[in-house]
Amino acid sequence: MTSIFRQVMGAGFERLHPQLRRRFSVGLAGGEACVGRGVMDRIWHGGRWVKPFLALGGTRHILVPEEGRDVPFTIENVPYRDTFGRETVTFVRTFRLPGRARRFDAQMVLSPKGDRILDYLGTHQHLASDLHFRAEPDGSLLIRSGEHRFREGPVDVRVPGLIGGEAEVRESFDESSGRFRIRVRVVNRYAGPLFGYEGSFTASYADVGACGVRPGLRPVREEARA
Repeated sequence: MTSIFRQVMGAGFERLHPQLRRRFSVGLAGGEACVGRGVMDRIWHGGRWVKPFLALGGTRHILVPEEGRDVPFTIENVPYRDTFGRETVTFVRTFRLPGRARRFDAQMVLSPKGDRILDYLGTHQHLASDLHFRAEPDGSLLIRSGEHRFREGPVDVRVPGLIGGEAEVRESFDESSGRFRIRVRVVNRYAGPLFGYEGSFTASYADVGACGVRPGLRPVREEARA
């Protein structure tokens, strides 16, 4: 077995920079967890009308309600099996803003068909997005979101484009500094840019069998629906 990211990218995975290949090899088969530590040069928002939605999302660790510059940042990528037996990798981002820390939580699993990654957002996985991974010619990684869905109890609806956001993540490795570079943009096709951040970090690796999944890293509620 290989990581869920290698499985979904196929031969394209080998075109990634070697440091990106190792970072996205995190999984149960490899037995490694990865923690990135660095600084976000900038966390930004779109128009003022976006702020109430970001504030609401912040209550469930989805997006970040505040803006900031030079914000200390941690991302924890730890593999585990969820309550439904699926291999899952955490993408828990912590932004240490002045006065308080904010989290942006996601857990990623391979879709049943193996053709995409399912990205469950927040403490209760109420939002789910399809993610599509692609290696760029320079060895960087481009991730784009597809359809978004909202799930709560019997409710299972697609989030309409009028209020939803399309995410684009670009991650690369800078040989000169020995750091990963990341840039995230969330854009509404009608209203324009909503939210984003950009910065850099270093990565360290640990034996997941020894470190396990720390308390508070897994979501409060897990969603079975793909």
